[in-house]
Order: sequence, then structure tokens, then C-alpha cells
Amino acid sequence: MAEIFSNGVKMGTIKMDWDGFSPQRRATMVSTGVAAMLTVVKLVVGVMSGSVAVLASAIDSVLDMGVSIFNFFSIKKAEERPDEMFPYGKGKVQAIAGVIEGTVITISGIYIIYEAISKMIVGKETEYIGISVVVMLFSLFTTWFLVKYLLNIAESTDNIVIKADALHYKTDLLSNGAVLAALGVVYLSGWQWVDALFGLGIGIYIIYSAYEIIEESVMILLDRSLDSDIVAKIGEILASASKVNGYHWLKTRTDGTRNFVEFHMVLTPDMTLEEAHHIAEEIEYEIASLEPNKGWVITPHFDPYDDEHLNEKYYRGDAITGENI
Repeated sequence: MAEIFSNGVKMGTIKMDWDGFSPQRRATMVSTGVAAMLTVVKLVVGVMSGSVAVLASAIDSVLDMGVSIFNFFSIKKAEERPDEMFPYGKGKVQAIAGVIEGTVITISGIYIIYEAISKMIVGKETEYIGISVVVMLFSLFTTWFLVKYLLNIAESTDNIVIKADALHYKTDLLSNGAVLAALGVVYLSGWQWVDALFGLGIGIYIIYSAYEIIEESVMILLDRSLDSDIVAKIGEILASASKVNGYHWLKTRTDGTRNFVEFHMVLTPDMTLEEAHHIAEEIEYEIASLEPNKGWVITPHFDPYDDEHLNEKYYRGDAITGENI
């Protein structure tokens, strides 16, 4: 028996509008627009001034825009309802998007490092420092408001793509501050190498920040279990459930949008199917209440006795004969 708990169906939480734009998709549209605006401004000023730090920030904004567009379509695909070909839905598309986004961020960091080293070797001077400072201040404040917005959406939806986007723009926030510091030092001291040095530091930090995005996305693709505290709470719910004599074969995973849980629970052999069903419904409701902003697919299995050894044999692919059952 399988029960599906999704937003607005059983838990009474925010209902997903499948025909319109979800908060996640609107968030990607906002971040795309902001990135496009900052890209144009930074590229113009970066090329005019010759500042590696400003140019590095402009390139990062170009990638931000591309990633946000990609995120929009990945979330759209992930929000599609399950069908015959994809009965578990397409939520893992978001994890794939996270891996791609992290990879793109890493590549941008490598390019920024290359530009910084090139400037150190060539020694090109930074010009138009005043307007560069104004542009970076504008970028800093705009990105700050965007990060606040994305974090709010990420908290309410627990969406991995939006969390990755928020983390990325947090990195931009720090890098924009570093660019401002570099321009200030160059303006006051005339040390042109400082701009290249800050650009090098930004590139290294961008690569470092991408690791967390890639790691979390890969873990979802590998069907890592839910957080240990959630798994422990599920175990407590099963262990304390009325008329449940025990449980085994508890498995959990997530696709970033929905949590999947399956377990075997040992019930009294002469219990009616209707009574077992009511017990399962109560357990499923308690489990789904642990994260009410997520969709849940909960699959219980009824056993008259503990048969975990059979589950192990099936999992290993061992031949199961009538004598073993």
C-alpha cells in the first residue's frame, strides 16, 4: 500500500499551482533579471576600466544569468506530475541542475584565476576607478536584496535549486565586497597588483563555494537517506505506534522536493486489513508532519512477523524458494 502526501493534499499546506508559476520558478525569473542587468553594467565598466576584479564579477554575472535560466526550466520539469514513464516524478532534474550549476561556477572561478594571473604578468593598469566603485556598490546592494529574497523562498520551499542559487549569490555578495576593497586599495595606493590579487582570491573562493552545491546534488542523485535527525524521528514514530510490535527495512531518500519513505512494520497476525490500514494512516500523517512543506511518498508494508532476513535475500538477488518463505 502506498500513500502520497503532497502539498495541499493531506497536510493542508501551501497548494502547488501546477498551471502557473510556483514560488521557485518566480524566484529564478527574478534572479535571471537581476543577473542580466548586472551583467550589462559590469561588462561595460570592466572593459572600460581594465579591472580584472570588475571583469571577473561581470563574467560571474553572465554565468549567473545562464544558470538562472537553466534553473527555471529544471524546476518546471521537476514540478511535472508523475506519469507512467516516471512514476516517482522528475524531481531529480533539480539535482542534475545543481551539479551543472556547481560545475559552471567552478569553470568561472578557473577563468577568473587565469585573468588575474595574466594581469599580474602583463601589469595592465586599472582605469575609471570612480565609476567602477559606483557600479560595484550598486551591484552589492542589489545582490543583497536578491539573496534575502532567495533565502526566504529557499526556507519556505526547501528547494535545492533555490538553495544553490542563494548560496551562489551569497558568494557574489562577498566577491563584490572584495572587488570594492580592491578598487579602494588601488585608488589610494596605486598598487595595480592588488586588483589582480583580489581577483585571484575571488576565483579561488568561487571554486570552493561550488563544492557544497555539487556535493549536495550528487548525494541526492545517489539516493542518500534523509537527515539523520529526521530518520531518527521516523524510527521513534514507528517504535511508539500503538499495536505495532516492531519495524524493519526502513529506507528514506529525497529528490529535493519530495521525501520518500518505506518500511515494514510487524503487526498482530489476526489483525484485520482495515485496522492495519488505519494504523498506517496515523503513522504516515505523523511522518509527513515532520516536514510539512515537502511532498511525501510513504510506503508501508504489513508483516505478521519479522522477516527482515527475506528482505536481505531479495536485495542481494539470492534465489528465494518456497522453503525459504
